[in-house]
Amino acid sequence: MSPQTDDPTDDPTTDPTDDPTDDRHDPTDERARRAGDLEGKVAVVTGGASGIGAATVRLLSARGAAVVIADVDARSGEALAVEVDAAGGTAWSMVVDVTDPEQVEALVAAAVDGFGGLDIAVNNAGTSGSYSSLTEHSLAEWDRTLAVNLTGVFVCLRAEVPALLARGGGVIVNTASDAGLMGFAGLPAYVASKHGVVGLTKSVALEYARKGIRVNAVCPGSVNTPMLEGFVGGDQAALEGMGKVTPMGRLGTPDEVAEAIVWLCSDASSYVTGAVVTVDGGVMAT
Repeated sequence: MSPQTDDPTDDPTTDPTDDPTDDRHDPTDERARRAGDLEGKVAVVTGGASGIGAATVRLLSARGAAVVIADVDARSGEALAVEVDAAGGTAWSMVVDVTDPEQVEALVAAAVDGFGGLDIAVNNAGTSGSYSSLTEHSLAEWDRTLAVNLTGVFVCLRAEVPALLARGGGVIVNTASDAGLMGFAGLPAYVASKHGVVGLTKSVALEYARKGIRVNAVCPGSVNTPMLEGFVGGDQAALEGMGKVTPMGRLGTPDEVAEAIVWLCSDASSYVTGAVVTVDGGVMAT
């Protein structure tokens, strides 16, 4: 008869994976592990006062980053900063129009002066533009949509890159769209602008790949945001219909897109640059 032992692995009837103290598969442990992985990082998020931008601000803060919220909506930006501070994070807001290079330069300077540098930039500001046929789409609407969605990203990139280089490198995530990977009738300016964001992302990623800066894009599908709700005029039936046609049968949430963005901002994606990540419930797989 073998001697008695306290080692459960010596008992053939005992499975060590049943150990109640073993939390290797506990999702709460994973969340705890990630909680402070961005501690000491400084981020700016354009279009950060609502929707995907606000969800990204909250998650970046929860992971330890100090965040500058940039948006044209001063009241919502300030309210979000108060919310983040109350939750134990660090955030403050600025009114920034991404089509104005001086305002964007001031945003980056504020992050550097206020927090000591810049590590993460999420270029999320955008507009859906209007739905109309090509021949009815005004030149003014075309110019405005491209100014915000494409030129605004270019303006931000041009201001952010020097600050990231001064920090020894960093991460940029641009918000594109499934419309940057496929066509949609009736949205000529929006589709063109988002295709431009995808191309610009890849170009800048290649330029700075050996200089310590990673640049990626996320392409959300139909996500339940104030912008999408405004686009359909608040028609809840239309929103539900947009969700039902996706392979997963529902709209996405801002939090789901924010998870992808913050993953791209983290060291967990350290070998990822020039990538275009779809967060669309399977739409681009069809």
